[in-house]
Amino acid sequence: MSAARVAAQANAIQQVLAGLVPHGSRVLDLGCGDGAMLAYLQQTRGCSGYGIEISDANVLACVQRGVNVIQLNLDQGLSMFEDATFDVVLQIDTLQHLRNAEVMLRETVRVGRVGIVAFPNFAHWPNRMSVLKGRMPVTKRLPYQWFDTPNIRVGTHADMANLAQSSGLTVLDSFGIQEGRVVRLLPNLLAGTSVYKLSR
Repeated sequence: MSAARVAAQANAIQQVLAGLVPHGSRVLDLGCGDGAMLAYLQQTRGCSGYGIEISDANVLACVQRGVNVIQLNLDQGLSMFEDATFDVVLQIDTLQHLRNAEVMLRETVRVGRVGIVAFPNFAHWPNRMSVLKGRMPVTKRLPYQWFDTPNIRVGTHADMANLAQSSGLTVLDSFGIQEGRVVRLLPNLLAGTSVYKLSR
């Protein structure tokens, strides 16, 4: 897939997720990458807050964008923040990289009044077809080969519902995103991205 198409898809997902963040919110973005989401929220929704990122290059990119960033390995937790420090905590394409995914979900809704989690949905129908053919999927949302993927796990829209329930979290909303459109009908099958809005 071309770099332009990847960027367009990321931008479409960004716009949908930004619509879940109330104007003027104080936001914490876990695994914020180059700070694009926080910069977008600052510019379009009057938000403030911080990103957390481990990569030196991404931390520099955040600073260059004017995004407040803390360099931290999320596997170390969020003990530096008190309960409900933020209005919204974002985990966008972060959960699949974390060793302590369940702990970080609970921490997300502890330090934020609301948590918004988005991740590639492994149960999307093209992924199922690849597995039926005996191959790991390589798609727009899972663009890596099995041997070079940064993901340490994969999950499905349905898996997240079960994890939220077993972790004692409240699901405020859940849906999928496909080609920049919100998918509420059979998102586990029809959406490449899974989105959950969670609280304690």
